[in-house]
Amino acid sequence: METNVHSATAQLPQMVDARNPGMELDLDWVMSAQANRSAIERRCATLPGRRSVKKDHQAAWLLRAITCIDLTTLAGDDTEGRVRRLCAKARQPVRADILAALGVTGVTTGAICVYHEMVPTAVKALEGSGIPVAAVSTGFPAGLSPYHLRVAEIGESVAAGAEEIDIVISRRHVLTGNWQALYDEMREFRAACGEAHVKAILATGELGTLRNVARASLVCMMAGADFIKTSTGKETVNATLPVSLVMIRAIREYFERTGYRIGYKPAGGISKAKDSLVYLSLMKEELGDRWLQPDLFRFGASSLLGDIERQLEHHVTGAYSAGWRHAAG
Repeated sequence: METNVHSATAQLPQMVDARNPGMELDLDWVMSAQANRSAIERRCATLPGRRSVKKDHQAAWLLRAITCIDLTTLAGDDTEGRVRRLCAKARQPVRADILAALGVTGVTTGAICVYHEMVPTAVKALEGSGIPVAAVSTGFPAGLSPYHLRVAEIGESVAAGAEEIDIVISRRHVLTGNWQALYDEMREFRAACGEAHVKAILATGELGTLRNVARASLVCMMAGADFIKTSTGKETVNATLPVSLVMIRAIREYFERTGYRIGYKPAGGISKAKDSLVYLSLMKEELGDRWLQPDLFRFGASSLLGDIERQLEHHVTGAYSAGWRHAAG
């Protein structure tokens, strides 16, 4: 299975396609968005049972998943040493002997995601790798700090070298149906990011309904989001397949109407290799192969990489190793 996946990550953080400039808020379009929960759940229930990639094909899909991981540490006890170790893992996410056995070179994760305080450390540790640093921002995870400070925080992270900014929206705008306020907020966040790409975190577990998820997705894309992301990872409910299907179909509708491709990032609770395969298959079936590249798809994860590496070792050796042998940092 001879391949080189570095060409995919070498594109980061630049998108191959034209960047989404956003558009005027179209409330008729937003209000027309609906979500049939029973139909969505039936569709999602078919996915895990139909996952059929095996052996070399499964290994290739798992390697693709690695290139789409935003390797993340967002703990209150983060240290510079932990972040440097995580960056080393991003550069070499799979042991060299496993990659050699697979005949693969140049695998890296899609990005490193950290709090603002750790951006300079991550930028220095990743220098020359082509791996971008993403910073969570705008009062992450609640998004309830003073508004001018949320905007200023974006500027600080960009100035420190972050090439991607994961912002959190004000959930109250969605829950009260104040779509203009959400649009204006997202528009200003996008402007503050400048050339850095912006991922809009919807915190879907706190939005109440799938219809709200669909409408919030559309509004954020209209306001110029480069990615829409499910969760901060701090909510009670994070990424789920039904929420993902709603967001992915909003992305498809936006592309069909505007011609701009928006990225998707499920985050929180995705820790098993088999889960990554389900999400990749969902992206392929709903959006096509173009969305299997790291400029349009990311996993927000901290422990997923360890399980993928463990599965790849099993593919090569026929034996499972202990999970602790594949720590992320």
